[in-house]
Formats: sequence, structure tokens, C-alpha cells
Amino acid sequence: MNKGLWLVVLLAGLAVLIVGINSSESFSSETSELVTGAPTDKALWMMIGGGAVALLGLVGLVGSSRMHRVG
Repeated sequence: MNKGLWLVVLLAGLAVLIVGINSSESFSSETSELVTGAPTDKALWMMIGGGAVALLGLVGLVGSSRMHRVG
């Protein structure tokens, strides 16, 4: 894949991660965290998924730039 597509994947992952962080600070998530000790499942999965997609985009971006140098 080209650099532009990996950049889009990275930015999309970061956007989902930020939305997950923001939703973990919402009133309902704060209430759930007070009772259960953990943020809501939705916020948690958005943070995990967003972080994973952002990491994939970063690895792809770094890998594609190395491939262009070698080949």
C-alpha cells in the first residue's frame, strides 16, 4: 500500500482513540467506573481498537517508507 493510505489508517485510528478517551470521561462512563472500577465496555473497546489501528497505520507508514529506500 502507499504512504497516503497508511496515513489515513493512522489518522482514523487516532480519531477513534480520541473518541474513546472522550467517551470514557462522559457522565455515564464515570458513573460506571465508580461502581465497577472500569470505564464502559464501549469506551474501552474504542480505545483498544483505535490504538491498534493507529499502531497498524504507523507500522505500515514506517514500513512503506523503508521499502521505498531499499527498492
